[in-house]
Amino acid sequence: MVSNASALGRNGVHDFILVRATAIVLTLYIIYMVGFFAITGDVTYEAWTGFFSSAFTKVFTLLALVSTLIHTWIGMWQVFTDYVKSTALRLGLQLLTVVALLVYVIYGFVVVWGV
Repeated sequence: MVSNASALGRNGVHDFILVRATAIVLTLYIIYMVGFFAITGDVTYEAWTGFFSSAFTKVFTLLALVSTLIHTWIGMWQVFTDYVKSTALRLGLQLLTVVALLVYVIYGFVVVWGV
């Protein structure tokens, strides 16, 4: 029996809803970015920095970044609990995943708010 202590949600239904909600956020963000590239045409440094100087773009980017963290964590937790039976190895892989995701999110905050 695998403990639910390292799961993000309280139960499977909560995780299911989180994954679907984050997938919607990520889909909307992809549409937003594709729209920018389709409308802009020739993407210059000025166009790119102008686009990311908007508060809406910064907040939406950070929301997509956090959504990626949640979506990835739930997916990797499910893979690890389904396929890695060794508790020590599973916890080690989960720790590496958490550290990598936190580094990505922190670095993303620095990059987005540094523009």
